[in-house]
Amino acid sequence: MLASLAQPRKADASSIAIVGGGASGALMTAHLLRFAGDAIRLTLIEPRAKIGRGLAYATEHESHRLNVRASNMSAFPDDPDHFWRWLRANGHRGEDRFCFVPRLVYGRYLGSLIEDRLAESNAPHVRWLRESATSLNERDGSVTLGFSGGQTAVFDMAVLCCGHEASETLEAPFVSPWEDPSSWNTAPNSTILILGTGLTMVDAAIALSESGHRGPIVAISRRGLLPQAHRRVDVAPIAQTELPSPATLAPVLHWLRARARDEMRSGGDWRSVIDGLRPHVQAIWRAMPSQSRRRFLEHARPWWDIHRHRMAPEVETKLRALQESGQLRILPGRMLVVNAKRDGASVSIRPRASEAVVRLDVFRIISCRGLTSDPRRSSNPLVAQLVAEGYARVDPLGIGLDVDDRCAVVDARGRASERIFAVGPMSQAAFWEAIAVPDIRLQAALLARRLTEQALDCGGGAGRRQVGGPR
Repeated sequence: MLASLAQPRKADASSIAIVGGGASGALMTAHLLRFAGDAIRLTLIEPRAKIGRGLAYATEHESHRLNVRASNMSAFPDDPDHFWRWLRANGHRGEDRFCFVPRLVYGRYLGSLIEDRLAESNAPHVRWLRESATSLNERDGSVTLGFSGGQTAVFDMAVLCCGHEASETLEAPFVSPWEDPSSWNTAPNSTILILGTGLTMVDAAIALSESGHRGPIVAISRRGLLPQAHRRVDVAPIAQTELPSPATLAPVLHWLRARARDEMRSGGDWRSVIDGLRPHVQAIWRAMPSQSRRRFLEHARPWWDIHRHRMAPEVETKLRALQESGQLRILPGRMLVVNAKRDGASVSIRPRASEAVVRLDVFRIISCRGLTSDPRRSSNPLVAQLVAEGYARVDPLGIGLDVDDRCAVVDARGRASERIFAVGPMSQAAFWEAIAVPDIRLQAALLARRLTEQALDCGGGAGRRQVGGPR
């Protein structure tokens, strides 16, 4: 019963709901616990059985690796060795901090940040509510959340950490890359088609092969671009003064290419430049006019993604082995028609720069075409309700909710809320770099500090209508 989870209240403590317990929610909760102590009563709302296991970290496949080295995956930016110490304390045998650990291990780390605190008998100011939030209303100086079970709870503030969503609901012959191939692959010698050639395709192809699939794997995307791999490189120091004005996209891209060429001419690596630019990316994006952002998404994003979001070296080795054996083929082109059959599908494909049509008989089609970022296509009833009732609005580019530079959600009238905030993928329209842990942890740290200061400045939640528990 939800009511049995009602939290003891302190008259001088503000209450905050963190909606979503994947990576974003776990990091947000961890930072609020760190900054606020018992000055704020926290409720983490997450229906799944484990905290920190969102779409990326719910995998149980050992070959699904982080695409960021361990040294940059601490939950706390001011304590860069926190994750490494956790790894060593929990028996990880990686040789150094450059290692890329399985994502399932990182999911356990994220969960431990909260679950260890929940287990403490002296931590009544934090709880985990295993429910699905389906609605949110802001009125009378408070935020009311509704749950799928029909009950409600009132808080002073809410932080939306809903995270990534799978791109679509799939029916045969289409299957999800997040499913274990052994659950659906009853024809191990058949041809499998993968839509997309990014990091999700890499994971899907390796999982398919390691589950015993022996037949051909064909991966198709418009350009056929594969993610680059990490190398041990030093970060190139890039000063803000070096950067061109982001008023238009072309000068920024021209500068980046020239800077990478200069680095390589001097014996360096282009990766050093991409990594050196990372601290400036959010500022460049926020200063870029909407039209330049749109042009980036339409024309430059595929090249940015394969250089910016790289795969672990050991993952690259496995992928190259699949290609060299002939089992995996990368095909630039477009899928035109899918005719479903009892045992799969007949697919018509037009290769890039060709008028010919190639027909392929496949057993299944794994859809790796990306994640849902447009709130108007969200399957989350809470997101749909926020937009429909005007508590939030979709960014003009359709890649997230509109938020201001404080992560405050902007409503349909253009007003930034003082009580509803969003971090992680939901805020990528405003910050762009808001989907990877190194960026989300900075967001979480800054917002946690602001909310703690706001709660203390207001004297906690005293005098405001609040429940802090379902009713």
